[in-house]
Amino acid sequence: MNGYLLDFGRMEYGEALGLQRELAAKRARGEIPDSLILVEHEHVITLGRKTTPANFRPQEIPVFEVERGGDATYHGPGQLVGYPIVLLADHDVRRHVRNIEEAVIRAVGTYGIEGERLEGHPGIWVRGKKLASIGVAVTDWVTYHGFALNVNTDLSRFELIRPCGLDPSAMTSMQKLSGREVPFGEVKARVAKEWSSVTGTQLSHQRLVASS
Repeated sequence: MNGYLLDFGRMEYGEALGLQRELAAKRARGEIPDSLILVEHEHVITLGRKTTPANFRPQEIPVFEVERGGDATYHGPGQLVGYPIVLLADHDVRRHVRNIEEAVIRAVGTYGIEGERLEGHPGIWVRGKKLASIGVAVTDWVTYHGFALNVNTDLSRFELIRPCGLDPSAMTSMQKLSGREVPFGEVKARVAKEWSSVTGTQLSHQRLVASS
């Protein structure tokens, strides 16, 4: 199965969100194949459907209320965000989440980091700390939103919120676990490779822009 790999580089969250929605609609109409967006955002807080007032306080950085599952989270430089745009022919959202988890676990494993699942808590965990968050949305059985992997993320930024309802100290990064800065582009390539392997999708780089 062929698919698109869309590297948005560093992009403001609002622009990426608009592109996600547009691409999800195109996928539902059969105009594009399954796709994986990889992006790094400027500082932003997003509030999922499960966000409660206790987990979020107004901040000076941009805030978006979005359709994905999950609670409040932070995105920013040094964090790799992935948005799979996938048609769920089997309507199995749980399998899709497991695929995301498996691809990220395999990718970080190449750096000697043993990621694991924690029952009832989507994401990637390492020795009780959360390395990657997952929150998806589905429209017309096409997925959007996805995962956020802390590569060289400034973890102090999570103190702005209770990430996923957790104490900010629960968050970790590849940099913190390995004791060194991790090559961001290399991680991006490895995540794309493992997503391709897990889903059986042959990804090809594409350049897409929003419709006028």
